[in-house]
Amino acid sequence: MNERPYNPLAKRSLAESIARSILESQVYPLSDTAHLVGAGVYILYYTGPLDWYALIAAANRGGAFVKPIYIGKAIPKGGRKGGFAEDAAAKGTALRDRLGQHLSSVSEVHNLEAADFYYRYLMVDDIWIPLGENMLIEEFKPAWNRVIDGFGNKDPGERRKAQYRSPWDVIHPGRQFADKLAQHPKSAHAILAELAAYFATGAVPKRKKSMIDNNGDDNGDGDEE
Repeated sequence: MNERPYNPLAKRSLAESIARSILESQVYPLSDTAHLVGAGVYILYYTGPLDWYALIAAANRGGAFVKPIYIGKAIPKGGRKGGFAEDAAAKGTALRDRLGQHLSSVSEVHNLEAADFYYRYLMVDDIWIPLGENMLIEEFKPAWNRVIDGFGNKDPGERRKAQYRSPWDVIHPGRQFADKLAQHPKSAHAILAELAAYFATGAVPKRKKSMIDNNGDDNGDGDEE
């Protein structure tokens, strides 16, 4: 027996602490973000009628909210540049802005309704935000993090006008910025087949490097600041 003593400051222990805290937090409709301040991590839940996500929606209805469809992070401004500002995570509107972008995304597309989405959030000191996000993704393996890339993408601007539409935009068409991008090499049918296989077996489809490079954000969390 090779037991190790519990170390509350070990990376995994810290990540599990963040995960426990966010799962104990209140659930809000995605349209209700006016109260949010600061930066941190968040969990999105889907409860709608789209057949592709029937298992997810069924697990979240009736106030259960146990199967995330997406997990993300909201980094405070300047957070990617480092620094030790003590209250950086408690200031600003990073969480509100990020969730507002997601609200716009699901409101623009043709086959999703904003009223079917809910979220939890946790304000987290900026140094621990990626750790908490990674732990939650590893724990829940949400479909929009693991197999349907692109939900968290922003308008790439002119500098990336030749990039492909993301798989998310292929099966959820309607975002204005995505309509300007090149067609993805895979069809909606092929992407949905990968999604069905993921739900059935947990197998994550392999991505060619050339496709990843041309598809913008394909880093697992979809969150580019």
